[in-house]
Amino acid sequence: QVQLVESGGGLVQAGGSLRLSCAASANIFSFNTMGWYRQAPGKQRELVARITSGSITNYADSVKGRFTISRVNAKNTVYLQMNSLKPEDTAVYYCNSVPIAYDYWGQGTQVTVSS
Repeated sequence: QVQLVESGGGLVQAGGSLRLSCAASANIFSFNTMGWYRQAPGKQRELVARITSGSITNYADSVKGRFTISRVNAKNTVYLQMNSLKPEDTAVYYCNSVPIAYDYWGQGTQVTVSS
């Protein structure tokens, strides 16, 4: 069974921080690279951070220096630490493999940053 469960979102003021968590089923997590994606209203979903099984990371320019992705392989869990949040970070955040292996997305977690 394929499963992705994101949590940790919320409402925060600009400059604040949030930590997102994603629990993945083994069949998704077994792929080498996992990522955090986000979709803002009226925009396409975009990949903002990815991490390989060896913890090599890569970030979109828009979040570089502010977001940190990490993973605990033994727990099939991926995290996204978000600092110095900006209103433009407001979106629904999802985790998934990179590239997408299954035609499946979790429910996502809403992040809203007020100015």
